[in-house]
Amino acid sequence: MRNNIPIFILCGGLGTRIKEETEFRPKPMVPIGENPILLHIMNSYAKYGFKKFVLCTGFKSEVIKDYFLKYSELNSDFSIDFRTNTKNILSIDHNLDWEVTLAYTGAETMTGGRISIATEKYLNGAEHFGVTYGDGLCDADLNEHFNYHLSHNKIGTVLGVNPPSRFGEIKLDQDRVVEFSEKPEFNEKWINGGFFFFKKDFLEYLSKDKECVLEKKPLINLAKDGQLNIYKHKGFWACMDTQRDRDYLTGLLERNEAPWI
Repeated sequence: MRNNIPIFILCGGLGTRIKEETEFRPKPMVPIGENPILLHIMNSYAKYGFKKFVLCTGFKSEVIKDYFLKYSELNSDFSIDFRTNTKNILSIDHNLDWEVTLAYTGAETMTGGRISIATEKYLNGAEHFGVTYGDGLCDADLNEHFNYHLSHNKIGTVLGVNPPSRFGEIKLDQDRVVEFSEKPEFNEKWINGGFFFFKKDFLEYLSKDKECVLEKKPLINLAKDGQLNIYKHKGFWACMDTQRDRDYLTGLLERNEAPWI
């Protein structure tokens, strides 16, 4: 069943907050270790059986297309007969058994518009589908997330995470410091972790208008209608917004401490 659930990954943004990395490539192709963050995200789904991906591309889509077109060749032995210009794959030296669809959704289309455009073409009758961004990593059990979505019979389920603080917190009694906390986590507050499951009914909330932003009217209206649930995740979560974020994720990987692996 999981193999039939398409996962739509938003890969079309400009990545302006990490400009030093995205001048020549889209943010999902920024490497964490040897592989782009996009491949890490896809592996996070694949280990739970979700292996059908639709990449909603836009900015520098040719970089993503080129990567996947060449992936098998670069990770396999092959021969070329230059007399006939034919190619023969001799061995497949990778373990990917995914179906990956590259869907161009416009250079300037916003998140909701991208999903609407791509699902119209490639949902292919699926009753449920997943959505995520091309810059977030977590160690959530996405199979449990999907089971939770199914069991609660709502149109949408968002992965909720505790927001990490970039700054220390000082608690005071008048002018006296009673507690000093270095970058605390706010355990009773929840933010959008960027991993969703939806029923196909959610398409009624979307528009192919390039100004349609997933996080605005579609999700706001879904919540107002009582059709959006939260799956709470208290484990690892990180979003690669800046070079500092990328360095942090790369460091975890290099130290063999990457929770999402």
